[in-house]
Amino acid sequence: MGITLVVLLLFQMLAVLTIWDWNEEPFRQLVVERLITQSPMALMGLLLMYLSSRLENGTESRTPLLWTVCIISGLLAVLLTASLPVSFGGDQIMQQQSDQQLAAKRGQLEMARQQSKDPALLQQLIKQAEATGQIPPGATEDQKLQSARSFVDRQLDQLESQVKQAEQTSRIALGQRRFANSGGAVVLIIAFTILCLGCVL
Repeated sequence: MGITLVVLLLFQMLAVLTIWDWNEEPFRQLVVERLITQSPMALMGLLLMYLSSRLENGTESRTPLLWTVCIISGLLAVLLTASLPVSFGGDQIMQQQSDQQLAAKRGQLEMARQQSKDPALLQQLIKQAEATGQIPPGATEDQKLQSARSFVDRQLDQLESQVKQAEQTSRIALGQRRFANSGGAVVLIIAFTILCLGCVL
């Protein structure tokens, strides 16, 4: 049972590595993400193999099965350690992309605020509202301006809400990536190292 989980990790990695293109950043991120997300399955398999060997050969400290667990655990710990720079690099790329997208949305909001102060825009909105019947024929100029300003304010509030939602979504996505990928890799490195040492001590 335990070795089956380890073999499944191997198949998962082979499915990605068959499209080898290490020069491309998306491919590197895909390989690292697959390694990190599938390694817990291999860890459970190795733990089952370790416990099975200890239960069956309690007096024998180093069995072939334990050496197998030790080697695979050590190899996975090394691979995960090597993946950390790529994972951290992916965090930075995601942060930069998020900052650029948020900056663009904030720029659109600021531009909309500047345009909302243009009297010509208000007059254009009034004409459109009159043409569509949104402003009654007998409305005064003040009522027309008030209606146009209310429309502009609603649009600005909607844009501001979209910017805040984008900021919150970005924080959540970045936090999930850092904890699930980079943080998860560190935890797995520690776990595989402990398991490796437990096989020989």
